[in-house]
Amino acid sequence: MYRLPDTPKGNLAAAILEKARRARQNRINYYRPYERQREFHALGSKYRERLLSAANQSGKTFSAAMETAMHMTGRYPAWWEGKAFERPTAGLAASVTSELTRDGIQRLLLGRPGVVSEYGTAAIPRDAIKELKPRAGVPNAISHIVVRHGGGGDVQAGESVLSLKSYDQGREKFQADTLDYAWLDEEPPYEIYTEALTRTNTTLGPVYMTFTPLKGMSQTVMRFLIDKVEGTITVFMGIYDVGHYTKEQADAIVASYPRHEREARAYGKPVLGSGAVFPVAESQIVVTSFSIPDDWPRICGLDLGWEHPTAAVWLAHNRDADIVYLYDVYKQAEQVPAVHASAIKARGAWIPVAWPHDALQTQKDTGVPMRDTYRDEGLNMLPERSQFEDGSIGVEPGIQIMLNRMVKGQFKVFSNCEDWLSEYRIYHRKEGVIVKQKDDAIDASRGGIMMLRYARNNVPENFRIHRQNWRS
Repeated sequence: MYRLPDTPKGNLAAAILEKARRARQNRINYYRPYERQREFHALGSKYRERLLSAANQSGKTFSAAMETAMHMTGRYPAWWEGKAFERPTAGLAASVTSELTRDGIQRLLLGRPGVVSEYGTAAIPRDAIKELKPRAGVPNAISHIVVRHGGGGDVQAGESVLSLKSYDQGREKFQADTLDYAWLDEEPPYEIYTEALTRTNTTLGPVYMTFTPLKGMSQTVMRFLIDKVEGTITVFMGIYDVGHYTKEQADAIVASYPRHEREARAYGKPVLGSGAVFPVAESQIVVTSFSIPDDWPRICGLDLGWEHPTAAVWLAHNRDADIVYLYDVYKQAEQVPAVHASAIKARGAWIPVAWPHDALQTQKDTGVPMRDTYRDEGLNMLPERSQFEDGSIGVEPGIQIMLNRMVKGQFKVFSNCEDWLSEYRIYHRKEGVIVKQKDDAIDASRGGIMMLRYARNNVPENFRIHRQNWRS
């Protein structure tokens, strides 16, 4: 083996090489996540079920591999805010097929498959690897990874085991011993997900997924984005959220994707394709929130419910540019009108409220129409139900107005209105008919658009004239 000369330059070169060797064999110590990756890790301390719904080639699998290596070794960095184990762990990691598990999860945990000298150059440090058990029938694939855990401070020493599986093995293969955590890379069938969750029920350990949602609103995705089961959380990570692409490179990558796949592949947002009621990319309507100018007219759209939520949305109209901004949303199920009214008034009691025709129905217990009940609670209810100027109330005309505005860039939604956006992502037709499910905020916004002519601002006329004179 060639040795560097024992000179100042030679010693410096040797030190640099040694530092590079140590870094290569202990990458976990040098991991610095992007903002979205770090957010995903940190949420592990608050939520049992996490989804990193991310763009292709954005580093989603890499970040989960690093977290898994930390759970296996107990080597958490000083900046770590997520779930942490102080004892050896038993975990599971899986992908679609054995080959994909090998080429994705295994490669990012250990190093290039089949090259023994490369093992220890990925997420799991070389000095932590104790045993690797091969998978029968799959060249260079590993079925179990045994590593040395902890041994310093409050971290218990011992051995951690990670089992590597694939979805195509079937649900039965996931019915194993109790697990501390599970990592599913690429979207799993729902029965695989629930089985992984079941395996962690005793420990209440974390289950985290990393994938690009190319299957649209599947049952697995709906658990997180629509049903929002307690204990679940989603982090979206788009191609512009990562640091390994310049804007020009990211723009070129986005342009290379088929238009109907761009939302999923570039932004990690599931889409419905041709069945969508609003076949407009979410990125085309979503804007960062800003302070609404006082002189922009506003209106609140209301949709009534009980088991399904009562929903209200707030619209502001920039009349100069003829752009409508949906800037706030409220949804709450199984609450009395007084509760809803209080929440709506808190956003501005002066804002006109557009209400649906079913608010004219009398309540069984009081015999009073819901419209009057809300008016008595102090809401600024409009004098007539949501309708067009000719008195019609058709759903399709309202949808068409919203769609036309979206296409023209005249309907925008604040990025923090997630309750509205979650409905937008699944709002679809079946055999040409709109599916009336989980569309409460959408209905409220349609009512607001129909009555946009009644929107008003909160600037007194004399003050507005004074301000105009002052500006001139």
